[in-house]
Amino acid sequence: MTRVLLTGGSGFIAAHVLDTLLEHGHSVVTTVRTQEKADRIKQAHPNVSKDKLDFAIVKDIGQEGAFEKAVVSDPPFEAVIHTASVRKSRDYDGGRRTDILDSRFISMWKMRRRYLCSSDGKGLLNIHGAKDMYDPAIIGTTDILRSIKKSAPSVKRVPSKGTWPEHTYSEADWNPLTLEEGKANPANAYRASKTFAEKAAWEFLEKEKPNFTVATMNPPLVLGPIVHYLNSLSGLNTSNERVRDMIQGKFKDEISPTGTFIWIDVRDLALSHVKAIEVPSAANKRFFVTAGYFTNKQIGEVLRKHFPEFASQLPADSTPGGDFPSEGVYKIDNSRAKDLLGVQFRSLEDSIVDTAKSLKAVGV
Repeated sequence: MTRVLLTGGSGFIAAHVLDTLLEHGHSVVTTVRTQEKADRIKQAHPNVSKDKLDFAIVKDIGQEGAFEKAVVSDPPFEAVIHTASVRKSRDYDGGRRTDILDSRFISMWKMRRRYLCSSDGKGLLNIHGAKDMYDPAIIGTTDILRSIKKSAPSVKRVPSKGTWPEHTYSEADWNPLTLEEGKANPANAYRASKTFAEKAAWEFLEKEKPNFTVATMNPPLVLGPIVHYLNSLSGLNTSNERVRDMIQGKFKDEISPTGTFIWIDVRDLALSHVKAIEVPSAANKRFFVTAGYFTNKQIGEVLRKHFPEFASQLPADSTPGGDFPSEGVYKIDNSRAKDLLGVQFRSLEDSIVDTAKSLKAVGV
């Protein structure tokens, strides 16, 4: 059993990480922004004792010292899984960054000024809401890593989550967005914040030589069932909105472009995070965690097959749009995640069926 601090425990990915940690017998303290969220999580786990599941309130992860108290525990933490971050826009509502920290795997976002400020010193992130995206993502991660180094020397492992056309993509690849491109719009700022944060983490590891290691999870689009006690149709993670919209008839005449053609089920991503604190050979490695390819058209096929009650709202097989591009797509290599972490990825069919069932439970 490992004593684990999980930040952002009410998030889409973190809720599944929490369930996986408990299933694996670990003792968890999870941070949340409000007592109400803590109460809802506790009510969903009525048979889990306080020594196996407890809570710490961290109201604003963008504040210096936000995690100073949360990282202190008796018994002390051996691992930290950091998932708390600002949300993606339209209004920054959508997916979250996820990092795992354990006293041997840790990532840190140091040199924030070097990454986030323009040469005139005014800070390049006041444009298009970018500051609201970069600061919590990077300050929050930097702060927790500093707090771990200062106050939680027992932590040895830290797995973390970052985000990613003829080329084979693997852990060797990085998002090529520049600071200037990150200023273009909130979506770019969201993606760039992950890249700059992870790079700063690896730089911290190299320069500071802490007594912990880092492992990062780099997933593409994340699908899968929502945790019903924490979610509503209006508050879905961005990736799952396509499933909701298809069920609600928004793709009946034309299927929206898929955009990203690779995916992972949230439960497999959660398991990857947990395995990274359980498998010693995961230390100081990046993991490209993806189940493979998919399209929105395939999602429609799964929904038609398993949910006849939605037939009148779903696109037909002949409905245009939502397929692979005629020129094909990039290649992928996810062998490290499968071989080192031992993750067996779910099929798209299983994931979409379970996602649709979870959406029905909250009123789709």
